[in-house]
Amino acid sequence: MDNNKSTHEFVEKLHEDQEKDRKNREKQGDNHPGKKLPNHKH
Repeated sequence: MDNNKSTHEFVEKLHEDQEKDRKNREKQGDNHPGKKLPNHKH
């Protein structure tokens, strides 16, 4: 089942990205309390 493996890898990467997003948002929240833009990408 190669598909299961790629799905697992995709989920792992997704979680990594979410964790990075969360840390970035926390930093941005410290710097700009008034500007909370969940969809903002650099």
